[in-house]
Amino acid sequence: MSETDSRPDLLGMTPGELDTRLSQHMAGRGEPDYRVSQVRRWIYEHLAASFHEMTNLPVEERTALDEAFRITEPEPDTVSRSSDGTVKHLWKMDDGELIESVLIPTSDRLTLCLSSQAGCPMACTFCATGWGGFARQLTAGEIVAQYRSSLRWARDHDYGSITNVVFMGMGEPLANRKAVHPALTVLNSGFELGARRITVSTVGVVPGIRELAARPEQFGLALSLHSPEEALRAELIPLEKRHPLPELMDAVKAFRREGGRRVTFEYTMIRHINDAERLAPKLAQLARDVQAFVNLIPFNPIPYQDWQPSRPERVEHFRRVLDTAGVSVAVREPRGRDIDAACGQLRANALVELKAGR
Repeated sequence: MSETDSRPDLLGMTPGELDTRLSQHMAGRGEPDYRVSQVRRWIYEHLAASFHEMTNLPVEERTALDEAFRITEPEPDTVSRSSDGTVKHLWKMDDGELIESVLIPTSDRLTLCLSSQAGCPMACTFCATGWGGFARQLTAGEIVAQYRSSLRWARDHDYGSITNVVFMGMGEPLANRKAVHPALTVLNSGFELGARRITVSTVGVVPGIRELAARPEQFGLALSLHSPEEALRAELIPLEKRHPLPELMDAVKAFRREGGRRVTFEYTMIRHINDAERLAPKLAQLARDVQAFVNLIPFNPIPYQDWQPSRPERVEHFRRVLDTAGVSVAVREPRGRDIDAACGQLRANALVELKAGR
């Protein structure tokens, strides 16, 4: 977001707020109220990148809208396309900050992984985003802009429409609730993306989990667990010290009680760090307590960290223990490794090059 641009961003407004602000604008200019629905369609249906694309509005009204409002439109700094079809965008924001989003196609869906912060303040030891440090919060408009720009790219390149959105990109979404909550409303109500097709990930921001549970929509929750033991989890995720595992699980249970919302445990498997055999049944017990689905994720290497992914036979051991315990489990297939598609990797590599003086 430009520090000098004080115009309100239409993308950051919920649909109700957008209608109100546009109605006030049109009334002040003596324009008919149907102009509001025209602009709304350009924003949500036609994905207009600027007011000047809104060709069914008079030229003078397009100019007036451009003077009163703005539409955040990130610049694609890098677009990387994997051999498996995964596409990663490194977006440059108005102030030069770099953020990432990833399109992940499968046979029956197209998932978009969104960022909620430029960098991340959580400092998880296994994460490339955390290694790169924290720059700032994204605005609601900047979060929504990733969706619109990615959707436009997907349609232009024969990927079709985005069917699912996961807040699993750069940043801790529930540490930026001021922007994430309106962004969720815009995606759900403005772009009519079903709430059950939107998942918010967290490393364990307990107040944020409880706030998400209080919403009427059925958004999904993904918990970055990575260890079923408090001491080990604290080594991997510093936030564990503020919100210990028992407190965290109480919040997840409360979330689960609110209308049968889906909960997923993300478990990054790191060789000789969190893949000891004793941990598998403990993970199974936590998952059974909240009927969670478990994703076992091979570790993606990050700069200046010599950890390795767990060996396939150890991953299979975890999968088998979970399955035997009646827990729904999947081993996540690595996607886009040839383009650094894992969260934060592209930005981290860019920072490495900057630090090397290139």
